[in-house]
Amino acid sequence: MSGWSGTWVAQRLGIELEDAGDRAPLALTDLVGLALRVNPKRPHLLVSTVLAKHVPTDPRLVHAAGHLLGLRVAEHLGRLGTGGSADVATRLRTALTTSDASAADLDGLAAATGAALAAVEEGDGLVLGYAETATALGHLVGRALGLPSVHSTRRAVPGVVSVLGFEESHSHATTHLVLAEDPALLLATPGPAVLVDDELSTGRTALATIRALHAHAPRAEYVVAALVDARRAVDRRHIEQVAADLGTRISVVALAEGEVRVPEGAVAPEPETPLTAEESRRSGALVPGADPGDAWPVAVRTSGRHGFAPADEAPLADAAAAVAARVGERLEAAGVDAAGDVLVLGTEELMYAPLAVAEALRRAGRATYFSTTTRSPVQVRDVEGYAVRSGVRFLAHDRDADGYGAADRFAYNVAARDWAAIVVVLDRPTATAALAGPGGLLAALAPHAPHVLPVVLPVDPPGARPLRGPEFGSYAADEVAWLLQDLSHVRLEGDREERERRIQSGEAHYAESLPTEYRPDAAYRELYDEQVVAVADRVAAAVVTVSELARRERGRDDLVLVSLARAGTPIGILMRRWAARQGWDWPHHAVSIVRDRGIDLVALRWIADRYDPARVLVVDGWTGKGAIARELVAAVEGDGGANDALRLGAAGSGVGAGFSADLAVLADPGECVPLHGTRDDFLIPSACLNSTVSGLVSRTVLNDELIGPHQLHGAKFYAELADEDVSAAYLDAVSARFDDVEAAAVADAERLQRTDRTPAWSGWASAEKLQVELGLPSVNLVKPGVGETTRVLLRRVPWRVVVAPGREQDLRHVRLLAADRGVPVVEDPSLPYSCVGIIRPTEQDGS
Repeated sequence: MSGWSGTWVAQRLGIELEDAGDRAPLALTDLVGLALRVNPKRPHLLVSTVLAKHVPTDPRLVHAAGHLLGLRVAEHLGRLGTGGSADVATRLRTALTTSDASAADLDGLAAATGAALAAVEEGDGLVLGYAETATALGHLVGRALGLPSVHSTRRAVPGVVSVLGFEESHSHATTHLVLAEDPALLLATPGPAVLVDDELSTGRTALATIRALHAHAPRAEYVVAALVDARRAVDRRHIEQVAADLGTRISVVALAEGEVRVPEGAVAPEPETPLTAEESRRSGALVPGADPGDAWPVAVRTSGRHGFAPADEAPLADAAAAVAARVGERLEAAGVDAAGDVLVLGTEELMYAPLAVAEALRRAGRATYFSTTTRSPVQVRDVEGYAVRSGVRFLAHDRDADGYGAADRFAYNVAARDWAAIVVVLDRPTATAALAGPGGLLAALAPHAPHVLPVVLPVDPPGARPLRGPEFGSYAADEVAWLLQDLSHVRLEGDREERERRIQSGEAHYAESLPTEYRPDAAYRELYDEQVVAVADRVAAAVVTVSELARRERGRDDLVLVSLARAGTPIGILMRRWAARQGWDWPHHAVSIVRDRGIDLVALRWIADRYDPARVLVVDGWTGKGAIARELVAAVEGDGGANDALRLGAAGSGVGAGFSADLAVLADPGECVPLHGTRDDFLIPSACLNSTVSGLVSRTVLNDELIGPHQLHGAKFYAELADEDVSAAYLDAVSARFDDVEAAAVADAERLQRTDRTPAWSGWASAEKLQVELGLPSVNLVKPGVGETTRVLLRRVPWRVVVAPGREQDLRHVRLLAADRGVPVVEDPSLPYSCVGIIRPTEQDGS
């Protein structure tokens, strides 16, 4: 045992490891070393040699050990055909105990493992792995058995209720949640439940799980699978008694079995070397360039946190290979030595996807090792025969877990090799401001490699799901995903006059109800059709200009469009269409923003889980006086705004950066935003009608009686208006003009990029001037611009319309609507807009 990594602790605390004869294929000392905890509940820690939690490990060893454990379970269940698992066990033990790399024959071990896995017979059952250490191990056992799996988690997901919960009494973080997307996975899957952990010391956690499972859905058999079974005789008898009490079978399968004898009263000595005491030999730099994690498709699961089916394996392997290819390109471009060792570092529970990336990188020719960060504090001692010889401490950076930005997290044995690069694989909820800030993980790793590369993977947790046509709205399913809930079944429309009175009196907010949908007569519809033809070139040119300007300003071709429903949504679709013509896929989602209430945080959380916020471009149709532009800044960047709520840093600050509040609009007559296609106040056809030119979707609704916490804002789908729908025809008419306007519009974007586009807020000043001149109680009654004036006439109770002389071509529909509603139209030569709509004041204004 002179080369064993548990010698130092064993000698000082008098700990003895005794194998249980030949009941298991490996020895305890093959699979664990020893370290000292910083935990009064237990002085020692069994440090696995194959789990890759505390020790950087060749991914082939991690796979082989996990698969061997699964093969042992298959043997126990009578599901392993000819050959069994003995050859794999022999090869794994040789690989673990030899110091000769050629004798280890890890490729031969992988081949033998693959052959054995092919002999596993199908059967029913469920695999449950334990956070944080056994999440990947549970996956590997599930993969070996061909069974669905799930793992417990310490990360709460807002709005998602735990199907199962239990405590792990000896753990540093005791509470486990089970957040399976489909509760039937746990409660209705037939066959044995296989509970997977790295070690079995007392069996209490497994028994707590079995009791919780059995209370919901009793099973005939439970199998506890662990790399190491170190229970005492009393613990074995206790499991047998619980099985008898529940009327079920509880079996234990392990790769090594025996006892770890700790003298009574053994106490770990005080730490000698604080984790921050290591001297930096160098300071690693973040590898520049696009995030390789963007190659991971959003729909592909990264873990079993919410359930993982056998059919999920192949997509995960493909996604990992795609990410590894991007990582390889980035490392090569940064000049990383192709022969140098690379550490792929997973983060806490996120082990399986990073392990797959590590293996794919190894197969691509890189010398790759794998380990993960942890919550558990362990004493670091740089001495022979001790299992944890180096480590770093950093601040917690998971936005949805306890301790964010304050609690300590750790990565161990990071100084084990002279790394050419460290690749940190995270998921989006952990790519926060704390990750890259002072005391964060990236800073802590910098002294240990010349290059540090963060790779952020998307997640797709249960909860809110986007709506798509034709089930919701008439737009094609691939043109927009509505991050809204469907309120089509609710009566939200009422008398226009009464609605206006309640809004202005403060009895109700405008977003709590809907105006009655305007149904145009034949004359107005004929005028609309004429106007579409007349302005299609101008709209198409503005679409191209704002798209190209935004692309250039952001310096990237992989934008994610987030349109403000509903006025921004047709513009977002047109921008997506133009981008597709250039070969760029710009995902498009529509979200709600409500004046005085802010943007839908549930929707932004959904987006932040799946995309780098730096890619997100918020899109609207036009500006009036700029109220929504100001609302967006406050809702995203203000105190308590989206970036705060999602633990993100300032926009543009690198890894962990938040959303930008820059708003891109087709037309900016109010001079409110730098990103615009034009500042002309002209007719945009999507403002001329309501839902019938906006995918048959209402404007958005935020009503506390209908929408609770962790729920999306709502809207209605007016399917009954399908015969009047011109949404697709409008989009087609505009996009058909792209070829003719593209060259000039791109040149216009180049020109705009060179000009000073700082907002002057002239529209807001003009609105305030009119408020004073007309004696209005609130500037909110002043709605400047063609689009906003049209909205007043269609949806509110108009008082008058003010127009600028000489702009009749853009005002024909305004005059027609005003005449139809008996609204006076007055001219004002000083007006900076084509027109301004004035809402009739009632007792007081609260709109």
